[in-house]
Amino acid sequence: MSAAQEVESARDIFAELYEEFLPKVFRYVRYRVNNPQVTEDLTSTVFEKALTSFEKFSRDKASFSTWIFAIARNVVIDHYRVQGRRRTVSLEEAEIEVASNELPPDEALVSMEEREKLHACVSRLSDEEQEIISLKFGSELNNRQIAKMLGLSESNVGTKLCRAVRKLRDSFQETENG
Repeated sequence: MSAAQEVESARDIFAELYEEFLPKVFRYVRYRVNNPQVTEDLTSTVFEKALTSFEKFSRDKASFSTWIFAIARNVVIDHYRVQGRRRTVSLEEAEIEVASNELPPDEALVSMEEREKLHACVSRLSDEEQEIISLKFGSELNNRQIAKMLGLSESNVGTKLCRAVRKLRDSFQETENG
């Protein structure tokens, strides 16, 4: 295979991976920053970094999902480092896209209120718990992938995830009852 064919093949492979992982990376970043414009910018940065270093990617070292989410995680960490603030969700800054919601207005309002409560509950979790929740539900990664990424055992991820979900449920119920 010629060098030009190898480059073309790598582009095709990256394009396929981009199509597959873009929605998952976007959801992960959205869980972490909760701002649509910043999410789009950071997601673009993730794939720009992945593209520029794609030749360094090795399937022998890690799966593509582990590699791309490690990049995404570092981009989000860098974003907050530059911002100089803790990764929390501000209810005032939370943008809920009611206009794009196809629910009737009264149901859309209830949905928006529930999302605001959920964001407030998530912000009360530790950074590690927020990270695990984001990777599990935002990125749809399995516990093994999360464990590799965070340097934890798979059972430890399962335990931490279970505890974080329980905290979320309890916190959400408190806001419902209080």
